[in-house]
Amino acid sequence: MSDYKKLLGKKIKQIRKSRNLTQEKLAELINIEIPSMSYIETGKFAPSLDTLQKLSEVLGVAPWEFYYFNELTQEEMLTELSEALKNNRQLTQVVYHFYKAIVADITKL
Repeated sequence: MSDYKKLLGKKIKQIRKSRNLTQEKLAELINIEIPSMSYIETGKFAPSLDTLQKLSEVLGVAPWEFYYFNELTQEEMLTELSEALKNNRQLTQVVYHFYKAIVADITKL
C-alpha cells in the first residue's frame, strides 16, 4: 500500500512543480500544515478525500490524474488502442465518429 502513497505523492509533487508552486504556497492554498504537505509528497501520508479535492481544484487537474502513474509511449498507446478497438465494436464506432468529427473540423480551418 505504501508504494501507492509514494507514487501519489510523487505525482502531486510533479504537478505542483509544473505549476511553479512551493510546498508552502500549495499548503496555504489548500489550508493544510506545511509538514502535512511534505508528508503527502513523500508518501508518508495519503491525502484525505477532502484534501485531494482541494489539490485537484488548486492545481487544475481532475482527481483521477493524480493516479495516472505510468506514462505511455506513442507506440504503447497505439498498441493498446488497437487491441481495444479489435475487441470492442461499440468502442470502434465511437472512436470512428469522434475521428470523423475532428477531421471535418480541421478541414474547415
